Amino acid sequence: MANLNVRIAENAQRWEDAKSTRSFVAIANRLVAAKDRYQAIEHATGVPWFIIAVIHERECSQSWAGSLAQGDPWNKVSVHVPAGRGPFQSWEDAAVDALVNCAPHAAHWKDWSAGGALTLLEQYNGLGYARRGVPSPYVWAGTNQYQSGKYVRDGVYDPAVVDRQLGCAGLLMAMMALDRSIAFSSSAPAPARPRPAADPPPRSLQPSITNPAKGSIGAFFVALIKSVFGRKTT
Repeated sequence: MANLNVRIAENAQRWEDAKSTRSFVAIANRLVAAKDRYQAIEHATGVPWFIIAVIHERECSQSWAGSLAQGDPWNKVSVHVPAGRGPFQSWEDAAVDALVNCAPHAAHWKDWSAGGALTLLEQYNGLGYARRGVPSPYVWAGTNQYQSGKYVRDGVYDPAVVDRQLGCAGLLMAMMALDRSIAFSSSAPAPARPRPAADPPPRSLQPSITNPAKGSIGAFFVALIKSVFGRKTT
C-alpha cells in the first residue's frame, strides 16, 4: 500500500514544479463554462467543483450521458469498475453516488491542499503508479512531470505508452488562469484539539456549627439567636 502522506508531499512538490507541455485551454474553457452544474454537486458532497470537473473530463470527456464513477451511461447498470451502480434518474444523482459511495469516497476526503487534492485525484484512478514510484498520467499527462507509462488495461502496465488524454493537474492550472476563484486550501486540515476538561462542579458545603443542616436542632438555635440579636452569626 502506497503511503498517502508521502504521496501528498510528492504531489505538492510536483505541483510547484509543473509546467504545461500541451494546450489545455479549450477543455478548461468548457469545464469552467459548466461551473454552475458542478457547484450543485459540490453543495451536495463537499467536493470542490473544479475537482469534480476534471474527474468528469478524465472519466468520460465531460459527457453528460456518462457517469462520474467510470464513464458508463448513468441510466443503465454500470459494467466497469465500480460495476453494478445505477441506473440513476440524472447525471447529478449518479455524480453524488460516485463521490459519496464509491472508492476513493471523495466526499469524505478532507485535505484539499494542492498535494491532498492531487492525491485524491490519483486515488480516483488507482495507486498502481504510486506503487511503481512513477507519476500518474491521470494527474500529470500533458505536463513536464510525465513522460510515458500507462496501464493499458487492468493490471497491465506498459512503460512505453504515452497517455494522450490531458491530466488533471494541467487542466486545473488552465482553469485557475480562467477563473481566479479556483484555489486549493492553503494547508492540510489541522487535527482536532482535545477540549479542555470542564471545571468540576462545586462541592456542597458539609453541615457545621455555622452551617447546620436544614431542619436540625442546630438550625433551630441559629434561627433563635438571629431573632434575638438581629444579626448574622459566623
